[in-house]
Parts: sequence; C-alpha cells; structure tokens
Amino acid sequence: MKTVEDYIRTIPDFPHEGIMFRDVTTLFADPRGFRIAIDQLLHPYAGMQIDKVVGLEARGFILGGAIAHQLSKGFVPIRKKGKLPARTIEQAYTLEYGEAVVEIHDDALQPGERVLIVDDLLATGGTAEAGIKLCEKLGAEVVGCAFIIDLPDLGGRAKLEGMNMDVHALCAYAGE
Repeated sequence: MKTVEDYIRTIPDFPHEGIMFRDVTTLFADPRGFRIAIDQLLHPYAGMQIDKVVGLEARGFILGGAIAHQLSKGFVPIRKKGKLPARTIEQAYTLEYGEAVVEIHDDALQPGERVLIVDDLLATGGTAEAGIKLCEKLGAEVVGCAFIIDLPDLGGRAKLEGMNMDVHALCAYAGE
C-alpha cells in the first residue's frame, strides 16, 4: 500500500543548488494520493468541533478547500498582502532575508469560532505563526495546524508547539 511520501516527487537543486525540493503537485494530481492525504490530514481532528478551515497561500488553498468540503464547513484564505479585495487585517513575519506580510478579511472569522489551519509544508513556521496570530486577532481559536510535510530541522514544529499549537504532519524530511 502506498503512503503519502510515495506520491511526492523530489527535485534536486531546486530552486537553488543543494535544496531537495519536495513537490506535492504529483500528490495533488493523483486521485488516490490526494484522497489519502486529505483523509490523513483530517484523521486527528475526527469528532472535534471545527467551524472553519483556514488555508495558507497558496497550496494550503487546495488542501483547505478539500478539507472544508469534506467537513461541510467554510473555507477562509490567508493571502499575501494586497490580494484580498475587502477590508483586511495583516500580520508581518520574518523571512530568511527580510519580511513578508499576510492578510485575512477582517470579517472572515467570528469570535469563538474553532479553526483548523492547513498548508502543504512546515519549514521555519513563520507563515503558520502569522496565520495563527491573524486568526487569534479575530477572536478565533486555532484547534490545530495540519501539514503534508514537516522539515523538522528548520524549527517550525518547535515554534508552533511553543505557541501551544497541536501540529500534525503526514511526513517529515530530516536534514533539509
């Protein structure tokens, strides 16, 4: 029986020499692989009250939409600054060389709503941390953060767990 990792393509030296890029588009393109990933991302949260699914730009939109559909719940995108049309709130976060900003519509979540944050990759945790802070600014409770891939050596899991977040990843690649 295939695992999620079997559907993930590895591309050496992309986008820079020495990087082993984990390409989840091959997972998304395979109906069985995609179903396995969605089912496994949802499994730890079975029976838990979740009001909305929040997806982090951009592959988190693909996963989040599928998970929201499976749960019959709403989907909320967190996007790069300037991409959402209505009034937003923003959160800056640190990149390797500088800073980036993500936004959410200021009416996307209501106080007390319980949300699951979803993305494909957990590396340093900066984007996920910013997403958590945005949800909390709107009064929502983040019940967990689910990812396909964790790169544990980059510290993202430790950062999110340090924020008392439940972190679930389907696979991990050490040394990257």
